[in-house]
Amino acid sequence: MRIIAGRFRGTALAALGAGDAAAHLRPTSDRVRESLFNLILHADLGDVPEIEGARVLDLFAGTGALGLEALSRGAASAVFVDKGAKALGLLRENIGRLRVGEAARVLARDATRPGPNPGMPCDLVFLDPPYGKGLGERAIAAALEGGWIAPGALVVWEENTAPVPPAALTLLDARRYGDTMITLFRADR
Repeated sequence: MRIIAGRFRGTALAALGAGDAAAHLRPTSDRVRESLFNLILHADLGDVPEIEGARVLDLFAGTGALGLEALSRGAASAVFVDKGAKALGLLRENIGRLRVGEAARVLARDATRPGPNPGMPCDLVFLDPPYGKGLGERAIAAALEGGWIAPGALVVWEENTAPVPPAALTLLDARRYGDTMITLFRADR
């Protein structure tokens, strides 16, 4: 895995191999990540925030590849939420490789219970839960309730099937890449 574009383009991320099923790590492939960011940048999604200058929330962050890609492409900051020891180790290693310390904040906690947001809400949300467990629905509801998601924010949800979002999200687009379904939503104002 590597950063696809932006100021850290080509930087290799910590090696994980095919993933770690026991730790529920299933990294988004470079191809899917590139397609996802091309979709964000080039699809007609209406009035959603730009990546440049965005505050990012990466739920079920794993290695942090999605949030780090956003930082590479000009996001102002990223909050990474994961509770797995292996994921947190890889995430911290990747943050160190990119030297984005001040722009990156790691919360070692369950993404379905992030608690109240002590800062500004996020404009761009990545949600990549373990597939088929209903954790994405719980995490997005908790993030909305905790003030983590700004009105009008773009929510990028990666699952193996189309997710069932709360009423507070409006569907913008959905695309399938192999066994991965990327669904884009806008948080209602």
